[in-house]
Amino acid sequence: MSIEGSLIAQSESFGAMGTGAAILDALQSAFASLGAGHFLASGMPFPGRPIDPLLLRLHWGELRGDRRTAIKSSDAVLQSAFRGHRASVWREDVDPPLTGESVLLSQLPDEGRRRLVLVPICSFLPYQAVVVGGGGPEIELAPRERLVLEDMCRNAFANLFRLAYVRPERPGELSGRERRVVELSAEGKTAGEIAAILEISQRTVHAHLQNASEKLRAQNKTHTVVEALRYGQISV
Repeated sequence: MSIEGSLIAQSESFGAMGTGAAILDALQSAFASLGAGHFLASGMPFPGRPIDPLLLRLHWGELRGDRRTAIKSSDAVLQSAFRGHRASVWREDVDPPLTGESVLLSQLPDEGRRRLVLVPICSFLPYQAVVVGGGGPEIELAPRERLVLEDMCRNAFANLFRLAYVRPERPGELSGRERRVVELSAEGKTAGEIAAILEISQRTVHAHLQNASEKLRAQNKTHTVVEALRYGQISV
């Protein structure tokens, strides 16, 4: 069976699985069949918050058990996957270096020829996640195969939600009112206009914006809007 056919068959099997662990086992096995002996699946936290509570599966060299806390959400591998819009393969001997430090990359053998399979999960906003596989030059996926892999990962998470193995909430998310204020700011509304629309005081508008800025570690209103979009808190 072709890689594409195998991934489609695996994706179709998720609906019959009764536990989240079984789905993650199958997902990890699919990545291993692609040459990715290292595997990670995790929700992505808000800025500055630990990723450990959102880790769903970690099979990555020595980073297991007590050592899982060594992984930071700022890890260059995770951020590269998180910022991507589609599934991709990073090839150390061909592509530009990753920006930033990465304990995940340091765990891979074959330095100079390491490869990563990076899949962002952005279909269940406000929840966001990444699925990452790591290995050597044996990892190679054609564009069509990457699309099928992306669909398989998305289907895996849909079934993880079905089983309540993961929930859409993330610690530190914006409240409904904070989201609405930031959305209106993104539309170019002034504090006075937002106050009139929501029937609240301008002081309350500024308080909501300040709270949103602090949660998103943003420096000003524009940065707050940008980060709210990046972390799936608003849409425009």
